[in-house]
Amino acid sequence: MVAGLPHIESDSSASSDTSSTIRDETNPSASPTPPNKTSPAPSESPSSATDEKGHSRSALTASELEAQDAEANEHSQKRFGFIRYIALNVYRRLFSLAFMGNAIAFVILMVRGTTPLDLVNASAVNLAVCGLCRQPLVVNALFLTFGSVPRSAPMRIRRLACKIFHLGGLHSGAGVASCVWYIGFAGLYTHNFVPSPISIAVLVLVWAVLALLVSIIVVALPHFRAKRHDYFELTHRFSNWLILAIFWAIILLLGSQEPPLAQFLLHLPAFWTTIILTLATIHPWLLLRRVPVVPEPLSPHAVRLHFNHRPIQFGQALTLARHPLADWHSFATFPDTPDTPATQFSCLVSQAGDWTRAVIDAPPTHLWTRGVPTYVFSYVFRMFPRIVVVTTGSGIGPCLSFLADARRPAMRVVWQTKAPVRTYGQRTLDLVRRMDARPVVVDTSVSGRVEMLPIVLRLCREFDAHAVCVVSNPQMTRSLVYALETRGIVAYGPIFDS
Repeated sequence: MVAGLPHIESDSSASSDTSSTIRDETNPSASPTPPNKTSPAPSESPSSATDEKGHSRSALTASELEAQDAEANEHSQKRFGFIRYIALNVYRRLFSLAFMGNAIAFVILMVRGTTPLDLVNASAVNLAVCGLCRQPLVVNALFLTFGSVPRSAPMRIRRLACKIFHLGGLHSGAGVASCVWYIGFAGLYTHNFVPSPISIAVLVLVWAVLALLVSIIVVALPHFRAKRHDYFELTHRFSNWLILAIFWAIILLLGSQEPPLAQFLLHLPAFWTTIILTLATIHPWLLLRRVPVVPEPLSPHAVRLHFNHRPIQFGQALTLARHPLADWHSFATFPDTPDTPATQFSCLVSQAGDWTRAVIDAPPTHLWTRGVPTYVFSYVFRMFPRIVVVTTGSGIGPCLSFLADARRPAMRVVWQTKAPVRTYGQRTLDLVRRMDARPVVVDTSVSGRVEMLPIVLRLCREFDAHAVCVVSNPQMTRSLVYALETRGIVAYGPIFDS
């Protein structure tokens, strides 16, 4: 149930030592009231609703609905909020910036005249930028740099620095730009084609690379990526490898037509950028390891995986796979020191697809990992002294990474999930209370899904929070972050390409 600020309702199936009701102490005098606004099914009457188990629960009174609406509308929304925070969000601005830079380069080349090699160089540079934006060492360097902004810095600087997780916009923009440049190269080379054994081989390889580039862009479209993530990942990985191999063959074949080969390569920018991209691609696979795992089944819907093969830092994620050439999944980590000192860190896995279902049904004793742990979204929040953390379901896992940071901000936690104790265990709830002694835990098996915005707005006001961290499903994250940002509250949530 949710009252004023919600209280924590322990799961009815929990042991007797955890079955008591724990109230949020922000307002100790508040008495329990019915849950915040939920959307009843069309078939329900206005005066009643049912939870997921079919048990009846009281509907909200008119005064409670009015109080909620007043809470949500207390902060007036900014004009042109949709344009600023949706249509022209930071991800799209970075994407556009990459394209604008390439457009300027295109104009310069058109004015002074261009050759097929100029287009190859431009495509290779963009491919290198695209690849480096996903290279773990580069990502870590960027997060460490932007995350080092002190709390004493002006809020505007901190707000911009926190947007580093939108780096995917530059990755996508450079990737699409490289394809556009390459289309120009393929067209110009075909137009100037002079038949010979080498030129025929180059022509075939040129169009093979173009086909692979287009396939990468198609599977990266958000709708396809969300529906067929495994195909997206496998296409990206193996197409990237093939492109690198074929690109090397094209460069060497072109150089063989303009001897001396060494002189040709040394003065070709595409040669050097391809070297950089090749090294960046190989590096994570040089660190491929099969590591032991200590699984801790929590419920039929979740498992906690413990690791002891290396130390971990605050805000880092680990990339895991059951087979090195199959699909890889990234999981935020949190320290085991508070409750499981025998291992170093762990991650939460809840049911979200075939891979997670297999891990839960048959917990592994070993998994594959590659590269180095990378800093993720939560790392940049250390630059704020006071934050509100909002999450649903297994999103609590990334939030628990704050436990590893001795400089973590003061925080309030809002966690909405179904049967938290039964699904994730009492120890998980105890870890949450290490971050916030009075967490707002909404058990949807008791209250149903509640509107989060009024709760978050109230906590922001009473806690004087500097920022809000949202970790939930994409739809919930987008809507809540947008609602907060348009009300002038600093809010962040990972996006599909974070």
